[in-house]
Amino acid sequence: MASFMLFLAQADAPAGVGGLMGNPMVFIGLMFAMFYFMIIRPQNRKEKARKTLISELKTGARVIFGGGLMGTVTNVKDDTFVIKIADNVKVEVLRDSVSRVLEKGEKVGEDKRS
Repeated sequence: MASFMLFLAQADAPAGVGGLMGNPMVFIGLMFAMFYFMIIRPQNRKEKARKTLISELKTGARVIFGGGLMGTVTNVKDDTFVIKIADNVKVEVLRDSVSRVLEKGEKVGEDKRS
């Protein structure tokens, strides 16, 4: 009986078994393609749109920053914005910290996506 099991273990697989998905490299390639189209590509598009929005900011725009700080742009510099957050209070912040630009008349609690 043991010799028969050894014979079956050494036998070639029937033709057609395994197919395309039997090759591990094809499977890894398909997984990477799915990962790219579902995660990486949409995130790159979103980041590109945010960078474009930041580069087009001008004086007078209302913005919200990553830490929750909200204010009005009073001066645009190369790498920073000067933001007025209250009367006689101005803060200089990095351009990359802008998370959202408020439209004219938009309230802070409103969600534009709905």
